[in-house]
Amino acid sequence: SAEVSLAMFGGKGRSLAKLAAAGLPVPNGFLLSTGAYKGFVEANELQESILQIVADAACGQTAAIERASAGVESLFEAAKLPRGIAESITQAYATLGEDEPPVAVRSSATTEDLPASSFAGQHDTFLNVRGEAAVLHAVCRCWASLWTARAIGYRIRMDIDQRSAAMGVVVQRMVAAEVSGILFTANPATGNRSELVVNASFGLGESVVGGQVTPDAYVLGGERLQVMVSQIGGRIQMVVSAVDQGVMTLPVPEHKQKESSLSPKTLSELASLGRDVEALFEGHPQDIEWAVADGKVWLLQSRPITNLLPPPPPDIAWDPPSEGAV
Repeated sequence: SAEVSLAMFGGKGRSLAKLAAAGLPVPNGFLLSTGAYKGFVEANELQESILQIVADAACGQTAAIERASAGVESLFEAAKLPRGIAESITQAYATLGEDEPPVAVRSSATTEDLPASSFAGQHDTFLNVRGEAAVLHAVCRCWASLWTARAIGYRIRMDIDQRSAAMGVVVQRMVAAEVSGILFTANPATGNRSELVVNASFGLGESVVGGQVTPDAYVLGGERLQVMVSQIGGRIQMVVSAVDQGVMTLPVPEHKQKESSLSPKTLSELASLGRDVEALFEGHPQDIEWAVADGKVWLLQSRPITNLLPPPPPDIAWDPPSEGAV
């Protein structure tokens, strides 16, 4: 999938296409290019108004940035989705399976997931979206999230031209995750490249990513990537798909609160997938979101770990001098 470029599909879209092309377990889905975003903006003649509104925030003051973000959001809410773009989305959605399959609709900006910029979480994701109308609405909301206060502020701070900002969108079959979380293919706490760190929790991964729960944490290492450290988090809540749209928070059943969310077999499968993904991205340590449903591990996205500490020095043996040595 050499054709899937950052400029066309954003960071998330590009890395997911690469994982899928390599035959790794990625849920079915489709990508909307930045061209669809630009087509929507053009058809509604929004670009000039957006840039004028955002220019007022160039001072970098929080209140000005928040005003600009709200102004752009109301432009998007009033805009109409061009018929051609809407039809492309509904046709692609129809290929994903039975009646109104639940999907995750994720923003994929052209300025995120670069090795040098930590831009994760600046844009919106919508989970458990069902039905054509809901999918079209979620796509428009993802596009609008290119102009959240955090994203505008980030571009001002990093001196990224606001005119260059564009948004791809990833639409993926929703995985009914029993357990999900994050896998780091290097230890973010120490910089050790030979260890993997897994954070896991029951339900959907948003609770781990969003910091709503203390996840189970595992450190794997050694030649066979065995579990070296295992800490069971105090999980009393989990995020799950709601019956209709979106997600809800439920209590974790008491008997599950103290048990490990992952079996040794699943941990070992995650570790080996992690090494495969890292190799696919030229050995650059990765931060991978994953989910387990019916015993199968799915990869939901992968991005480079930013600001990773340098590797620790190799072990140095200090032998005491032998007796009698001067």
